[in-house]
Amino acid sequence: MTERSHTKVLFNDDCPVCSFEINHYATYAKKHGLPIQFDDLNGPERAAWGIDEDTAARRLYVQRDGQLYDGIPAFLELWREMPRYRLLAKVVGLPGIKQLAAFSYDRALAPLIYRWHLRRKARAASQSG
Repeated sequence: MTERSHTKVLFNDDCPVCSFEINHYATYAKKHGLPIQFDDLNGPERAAWGIDEDTAARRLYVQRDGQLYDGIPAFLELWREMPRYRLLAKVVGLPGIKQLAAFSYDRALAPLIYRWHLRRKARAASQSG
């Protein structure tokens, strides 16, 4: 008998882009009974990750079988756990495509979403004080 892996995802549920995408995966995982846990970095679960809030807000983190992944490798691990997304994981994981995806995520997409996150936080702080 093969034991299923346990996958955990750390994401920013306050980010509209992040929550839209990751909540889609969470709904899919729940519907199919997949052993994937989704932790909001703004909640108490983040402490168990050992990652501070600012670092966690910069990119996606996935822990699978005790190994920590971030960025595109994190997406690949998450997608591999979900039958509907395994083909996407294979394609994005191909040499060349993986490097291009990682470069795009690391240099453009993740920093853009992070700056948007900081602006939302600053705006919320200025409106509350």
